Amino acid sequence: MAPAESDNTVPQTRNAEDRSARVAVTVFPVIIIAAFLVGFLFPEQTVPLAAYTNVALGLIMFAMGITLTIPDFALIVKRPLPILLGVVAQYVIMPGIAVVLVFVFQLPAELAIGVILVGCAPGGTSSNVITYLAKGDVALSVTMTSVSTLLAPIFTPLLTLWLAGTLLPVDAGAMALSIVQLVLIPIVAGLLVRWLLRSLIDRILPILPWISVLGISYVVIAVVSGSAERIVEAGLLVLLVVVLHNGFGYLLGYFAARVFRYPERVARTTAVEVGMQNSGLAATLAAAHFSPVAALPAAVFSVWHNISGGLLTLFFRYRSARAEKRALAAAGDPSPGTRASEG
Repeated sequence: MAPAESDNTVPQTRNAEDRSARVAVTVFPVIIIAAFLVGFLFPEQTVPLAAYTNVALGLIMFAMGITLTIPDFALIVKRPLPILLGVVAQYVIMPGIAVVLVFVFQLPAELAIGVILVGCAPGGTSSNVITYLAKGDVALSVTMTSVSTLLAPIFTPLLTLWLAGTLLPVDAGAMALSIVQLVLIPIVAGLLVRWLLRSLIDRILPILPWISVLGISYVVIAVVSGSAERIVEAGLLVLLVVVLHNGFGYLLGYFAARVFRYPERVARTTAVEVGMQNSGLAATLAAAHFSPVAALPAAVFSVWHNISGGLLTLFFRYRSARAEKRALAAAGDPSPGTRASEG
């Protein structure tokens, strides 16, 4: 086993990782939009990338596995109820919203199954960074994402079969096997590598968010290049559906936690976990088991939920700042500027 780190090393490593995560989540939407445009403007040159989307997603999940530690899973025993709420909300709210949107907008079968598949996917890997920036409960977020992802081989194919089986043939067994290969095995491999090479891995943690950024960008380019013509026909409709899907996910996830009287930090965490999906997985599964057109909603979701996540962060931080000011005023404390002038 790796030697124990000094008390100073852990905070320094964590601060470096947090700085890298903040930069990644700020630049991420720009990179994803650029990837979307590359796939759309140069489809002939980029369509061959579709052959390796499985590899890109495997790297994303491997990077996720490396970031996980035993305490992340120990939280399941310490705080089972909020984790259960988050995971149940993940696999109830988002699939339910997807079905309603498909019905309301009367989407054609390929787009409809793509929207439903996004709804049935586990939480997105970038949700942990968004939770951190939104002043949520990061430990809870990591555990919710991990649990929903590990349950994906069961719930994603079964829910897709149940909700979309009448639209197109769904091979739930083949989809479950794909998720095990693309998600479960890479995550377990990442956990083992973290356990065996802890001191080395701690040094490279700051670059791991960029692996996810580049991996999802690759998937977006590949998916968009295969459905460029359909984007021209149905791009605005798909964008509208994605915006509503994501927005209602945030809203219902937040109020689900508040209904059960969980504190603000837990409500914010649940909102982010429910609203942000593993759209890279959804896109890869849609392209592999259905068609490039079915993967289009997931590609658009990849772009939008990172933009909306940043906006949600600004909103929550604004609310936190107002709450702190009200608390100071109620306590009769002078403002920082007043204290400085008095000194």
